[in-house]
Amino acid sequence: MEEDMDEGQTQKGCLECCIKCLGGIPYPSLIATILLYAGVALFCGCGHEALSGTVTILQNYFEVVRGPVDSLDVFTMIDIIKYVIYGIASAFFVYGILLMVEGFFTSGAIKDLYGDFKITTCGRCVSAWFIMLTYIFMLAWLGVTAFTSLPVFMYFNIWTICQNTTILEGATLCLDPRQYGIVPIGEGKTVCAGSEKFYKMCESNELDMTFHLFICALAGAGAAVIAMIHYLMVLSANWAYVKDACRMQKYEDIKSKEEQELHDIHSTRSKERLNAYT
Repeated sequence: MEEDMDEGQTQKGCLECCIKCLGGIPYPSLIATILLYAGVALFCGCGHEALSGTVTILQNYFEVVRGPVDSLDVFTMIDIIKYVIYGIASAFFVYGILLMVEGFFTSGAIKDLYGDFKITTCGRCVSAWFIMLTYIFMLAWLGVTAFTSLPVFMYFNIWTICQNTTILEGATLCLDPRQYGIVPIGEGKTVCAGSEKFYKMCESNELDMTFHLFICALAGAGAAVIAMIHYLMVLSANWAYVKDACRMQKYEDIKSKEEQELHDIHSTRSKERLNAYT
């Protein structure tokens, strides 16, 4: 019987500990972090593969040749964007962890788990800094979303031209990368309907896959914007909590100080009366 009671108390203690641990998780920050990681992963992965597909299409169907190493051509720009994607992936992985840690420390459940805590000026400054930084990142992701919509629009035009050639027989439709600033004006890399390269490109999986990858990258950028907005709401709520906790902390300090002073006055008067009586 004693062993059964000990096991029951152990299980009850483990259950209470698990409930406290689950209650200490900042779920709004967790949801925003998952959404941020999903959006960044979708944008970086699909964007990287879509850029690789773009290089293949330009080389195989438009016969665009990579320029010298020192020249700034479309292939060099694509390589630079790929390195930027690597930096975005690593930077926001770390930033998501930092925001989760900030959410843990400003969560009201931490007070129930570990007792009273002191809100320092440094903690308030860190919360304000995260709000400002998240707002800047939200604006940056809005710009990334607008920039990602450009290749989606370009590939939609190419896809539309490929679809129209099957409907309008005898129509002269051409694709010229000079319209999008991909190649210099002096270089003619036009591919028109009726040519073998045009039909191979329209029927290839590369065009369809690259188009859909850019769409997924755009969706990932949009998810990152939503995650940043969610983080702003969470951080603003945490800031309000920290501010209220700071005011309550000052009130408790003043109250305890006044109570201590009253206690000292009462003790002094009691001693004076006792001395006068004796």
